[in-house]
Amino acid sequence: MGKLDGASVVIINYGAGNIKSIQFAFKRLGYDAVLSNNPQEIIAADKVIFPGVGEASSAMKMLKESGLDVLIPTLKQPVLGICLGMQLMCKFTEEGNTKGLNIFQTDVKRFTSDVKVPQMGWNVINDLKSDLFKGIKENEYMYLVHSYYAEQCKETIAKTDYGLNYASALKHNNFYGVQFHPEKSSFAGAKILQNFIEL
Repeated sequence: MGKLDGASVVIINYGAGNIKSIQFAFKRLGYDAVLSNNPQEIIAADKVIFPGVGEASSAMKMLKESGLDVLIPTLKQPVLGICLGMQLMCKFTEEGNTKGLNIFQTDVKRFTSDVKVPQMGWNVINDLKSDLFKGIKENEYMYLVHSYYAEQCKETIAKTDYGLNYASALKHNNFYGVQFHPEKSSFAGAKILQNFIEL
């Protein structure tokens, strides 16, 4: 396990997404994040990152093939879902009519054609709650690339406006999710990853 400053970080490597950029983001913070799909390694980690880029139903299929769909909801340490990772932690996503991991009690819908889809680029997050956003100011810019969004719910800890107000971050017990890419969001994104390590 890569341990620096006493924290071990595992990035779940299940074949969905560009996880190297997340690994590099932790490297810049001084942590050796390990890429793994080994249940023992994931359970033993202090912090777990659940990334995802691509299409929901095929990502879910890969999770099921490795049994990670059963493992992830049982994890006890802080877990951070990023982008599609966060969406797969919801109850259901319209993308491929996919049932999620049912961690966050909300559904994921496709943006309407009133806005340019996908949303791609910088947008602000606001109404920030939770220590994940310690030292992050309201209306901080984050980098996003997505065609689907999580609906507002009681677990919302950040909101973003893109044609409508949606949940750009969620929290339930030890589970956190962010729609934006902290690893591509400059200093503020790095601060959120550091905050996650310190939770």
